[in-house]
Amino acid sequence: MGPFRKKDTVFHNQSCTGVHLLIRFCLCLFVRVVFTIDANQSQQRRKQIEESGQYGDLCFSALRRKNIMRFHYQSHYHQPLKGEAIAGLFLLLFPVLLPCLFTPFTYASPSTFSEWNVIKPRHLSLLRSALEGKSSNGEQSDLWTPLADQGWRLCLESVNTPSLPQNSEGYLQVFLDGGLNQQRMGICDAVAVAKILNATLVIPYLEVNPVWQDSSSFMDIYDVDHFINVLKDDVSIVKELPDEFSWSTREYYATAIRATRIKRAPVHASANWYLENVLPVLQSYGIAAISPFSHRLSFDNLPSEIQQLRCKVNFKALVFVPHIRALGDAIVHRLRYPPGETEALSSDYLRVTTGQNDKQRPQKFVVLHLRFDKDMAAHSACDFGGGKAEKLALAKYRQTIWGGRVLNSQFTDEELRSQGRCPLTPEEIGLLLAALGFDNSTRLYLASHKVYGGEARISTLRELFPLMENKKSLASSEERARIKGKASLLAAVDYYVGMHSDIFVSASPGNMHNALVGHRTFENMKTIRPNMALLGQLFLNKNITWLEFRQAVAEGHQNRQGQLKLRKPKQSIYTYPAPDCMCRA
Repeated sequence: MGPFRKKDTVFHNQSCTGVHLLIRFCLCLFVRVVFTIDANQSQQRRKQIEESGQYGDLCFSALRRKNIMRFHYQSHYHQPLKGEAIAGLFLLLFPVLLPCLFTPFTYASPSTFSEWNVIKPRHLSLLRSALEGKSSNGEQSDLWTPLADQGWRLCLESVNTPSLPQNSEGYLQVFLDGGLNQQRMGICDAVAVAKILNATLVIPYLEVNPVWQDSSSFMDIYDVDHFINVLKDDVSIVKELPDEFSWSTREYYATAIRATRIKRAPVHASANWYLENVLPVLQSYGIAAISPFSHRLSFDNLPSEIQQLRCKVNFKALVFVPHIRALGDAIVHRLRYPPGETEALSSDYLRVTTGQNDKQRPQKFVVLHLRFDKDMAAHSACDFGGGKAEKLALAKYRQTIWGGRVLNSQFTDEELRSQGRCPLTPEEIGLLLAALGFDNSTRLYLASHKVYGGEARISTLRELFPLMENKKSLASSEERARIKGKASLLAAVDYYVGMHSDIFVSASPGNMHNALVGHRTFENMKTIRPNMALLGQLFLNKNITWLEFRQAVAEGHQNRQGQLKLRKPKQSIYTYPAPDCMCRA
């Protein structure tokens, strides 16, 4: 579990990459040899024909010359084509017969050959200085110091909300798209809208995300009984519709225009909009289905009890199912009490070693959310140093997914970076952490699904932080069986570990970043929010020294480490819960 095993893993990945390249070189050499042999054989046949007199003198008859030309054509062209066909057939069948040689070696590797280029560090001078430098004990102690009391308290329980009316206006269905955290915010909004309409909420339906392709339902992710129980005094909630409304399904609304479907709910709609447009449908049919529903409730001009209800759902009612919490607890325990080098992971590891490890002093750890998948990289339209092949691959992906309509595409890379609109690469987030004072003794948990560029992209981050771990390194395959291939469940484990870390930092703004920033603010936990505009400008300066970089980073992040910020108009209550859900002491 320590750095030695990590270095071995990196060496193994590099070795595998070398073997892979060697195999590809041998294939090309084989084809070249086959073609050369065919060409030589062709020349030998022609020479034999000429020496045998088959090309004869000019006194041969026209018929004789015609037959000889036909023979020469067949011997000179047909035979080499036969060899080429065999070689070509071999190349086509080779990936089928030995697919392992054409499969990425790491779970985070890219899926196309155009993305297999060796990625060189873009900030080599800073990287060398960071690897050579050492942080002082004073810096380390400051980094890990918990946040002081900021004078704010939770005020969810202080408001006496009126009891539920005996008669509901009808059943409210919502269909939520997006990933785990976008759907999480949609669930909170659905409860609030049900409260506004005095409707009975049906457990929200989670759409399959076109990027992640995860069909996990609400009950696969969240403890539904806990959810209903926590909110029983606020909103009536049912797991499924009664038989008389069983026809109201996703398939039903996908086949035709239905009177009970609200299709055009505006983004950030007001409470009055729902009262004017959805309530009449509920009263007429006893049911209303809103699809799409993501980001469909305003953050402003709502009663305080509705705002606090949204926070209550987000921070109290939404609890992950037991097996996700158990796996999260196991990972957190292994980060705090790392096992010895010879101890292997197994499904009963935690039960066997908990007693002896608890005698150790618990270690602190950072959770790094590294959102650097192909979707994020392509949508940003930034240059990440992968050369022409990477630029073409990302441009093709933009065209396929968004039809090329990406706002950032109209700006240059320098303009995007100076505005803080480019996600930080693993190398850049590593340099940020090193500049803040974290060093190679820092335990780092990498929360990410897939990293665009694979291990080659992560290698510089791993070089800076050899004690970097993830779900795969900390949990056995048996423990991960129930979440394997399920993006929402994988993200749920990362969210859970992120809420139990000493420090959380995200490499780029996004739904996971926003959700955890808000939740940790609510719990007064330390969270580093990278100053994207500052970092973009610093990384554009190729002449900056390590000392200058460290000073600028330290100054630019003094007030970005969890200090409470009050929500401004139009900002999300899920990212900035104060003052709507928090009260001054």
